[in-house]
Amino acid sequence: MKRAAGFTLFEVLAALALLSLLLLGVYSGIRSATHTVESGELKIEQLDEVRSSQQFLRRELMQAMAQPIAHDDNGNNIFFIGSGDEMRFVAPLPGYLGRLGPQLIDVKLVSTDKGKQLVASLAEMPPDGSPLRPLGDPQVLVDGVVDGHFSYRGINAQGQPMDWQDDWKSFGNMPSIVEIKLTLANGREWPLMSAPLRVNAAATQGPGLLRNLQQPSAVM
Repeated sequence: MKRAAGFTLFEVLAALALLSLLLLGVYSGIRSATHTVESGELKIEQLDEVRSSQQFLRRELMQAMAQPIAHDDNGNNIFFIGSGDEMRFVAPLPGYLGRLGPQLIDVKLVSTDKGKQLVASLAEMPPDGSPLRPLGDPQVLVDGVVDGHFSYRGINAQGQPMDWQDDWKSFGNMPSIVEIKLTLANGREWPLMSAPLRVNAAATQGPGLLRNLQQPSAVM
């Protein structure tokens, strides 16, 4: 009688080894594709974060209003406060938030345990001169900031551009342009941002001078 044909143990083991290699290759390909997709999504999110932050800052700076936010020791109006890591000015907000009227916008670099963050805080400016009312919690515009700096440039009395300044001390008027430099972690890029201001406070006293205005340090 003929013996029934079949696979030897060696052939079965060889087939299992080949199948294992095939499955390993498929798994590696899927894992690599998943990692590529996740990295791409993270990169897109990071780019969107930078893009949306720059759009917000540029839009608000271009709409900055010549409205006093404080007064100096002589009672003169202060329209814009700026330092190397913080700036404060008044501007209307877009969309439904703009219905509340002009907002005091405070943009600053805040140190955290993991580095720095670019943060924006908003406060409503009541027209009757009552105390400023913060609008919600501070919002993080950009996370993972390694280093950053704000610079300001204005126009002198002769109509000539001034040198870039680390602190804006010409409280009687407003800078003509603001520059924001940031260095981000993980190889992310922050394109150098320069935003012009359309209003010169020296040419107008602004709408609705406020009475009993708080000092900026007490706003946020």
